[in-house]
Amino acid sequence: MKFASLGSGSEGNALLISTASGADRTTVMLDCGFNIKETERRLQRRGMVPADLSGIVVTHEHQDHVGGVFKFARRHHLPVWLSFGTFHAVRKDCDGVQYRFCRDGEPLSIGHLELIPYTVPHDAREPVQYVVRDGRFKLGVLTDAGQATQHLTQSLSGCDALVLECNHDRGMLANSSYPPSLRSRIGGAYGHLSNDTTADILAALDRSRLKIVVGAHLSQQNNTPELARAALSSVIDGDTARIMIACQEDGFDWISLDALADQAGEDS
Repeated sequence: MKFASLGSGSEGNALLISTASGADRTTVMLDCGFNIKETERRLQRRGMVPADLSGIVVTHEHQDHVGGVFKFARRHHLPVWLSFGTFHAVRKDCDGVQYRFCRDGEPLSIGHLELIPYTVPHDAREPVQYVVRDGRFKLGVLTDAGQATQHLTQSLSGCDALVLECNHDRGMLANSSYPPSLRSRIGGAYGHLSNDTTADILAALDRSRLKIVVGAHLSQQNNTPELARAALSSVIDGDTARIMIACQEDGFDWISLDALADQAGEDS
C-alpha cells in the first residue's frame, strides 16, 4: 500500500490510496476539493492520470472536500461512494454520476482495497472518515472532527499509518482575527481538531504497528507545521514511527508502507 496527498487544508483536500496485486493496481481518491483542471494538474505531479483511478470516496459535503468530486467524476466516468446523509446534502450535483452509498462500520470493497467508514462528530449531514486495508497494511484517516470519541479511537487503533487532522493551535485560534462565531465553530465539539486534542487521540491508540503519522488539514492562519509536529512528537517521541506534515499547496508525495516496513525490519 502507498498513499499521497494532492493538497490538505481549507482550500481543498484530496488523498490518493493505492495498492497492487501482481500487475493489477487499485487507486482511489478520498475527497476532491479542487476543480477539474487543478485536480488533473496535481494528479500529474504524483505521476497519475484520471484513468488510473478506480473511484472517489467522500467523507462529507463541505466544499473543501467535495467541491470537485462530481464534476471530476462525471468528466472521467468514475463511481463515487458517499453516505446517505452526504448524498442528501449534495444530490443536486449527482446527476450523471454513478454513486453508491456507504455507512458506518460496513466495509466497502474497491478492487484490492477495503474501506471501512466510521462516523465522526463534525458539523455535516452524515460525516464519515475511513480506515483502509489491503490485506497487509492498515491506513487510518481522520481529517475533520471536533472531538475524540471512543468509536473514533477504536477505529484508528492498530494502524500502520495515520493521517490525522491538526487543524489549529488553541492559543492562536483564540487570539485570531476570526469573528467569535467562527472561532466557536472551529474550536467546538463539531468543528476541527486542535493540536493537543489530536495528540490525546494519538496517545489513546494502539500504536504497536504504527510506522508513520501525517499531520493534516492545518489552518494557515491558526497553526504552524512546527506546532503540529511538536504535538505529535510529544506522544511518539522515542517510538519508531515517523512524523510528516501535509501542506495545502503540495500535500505530500507517495509514502510506501512496504518500504517503511522493510526499513523497520532492517533497523531491528
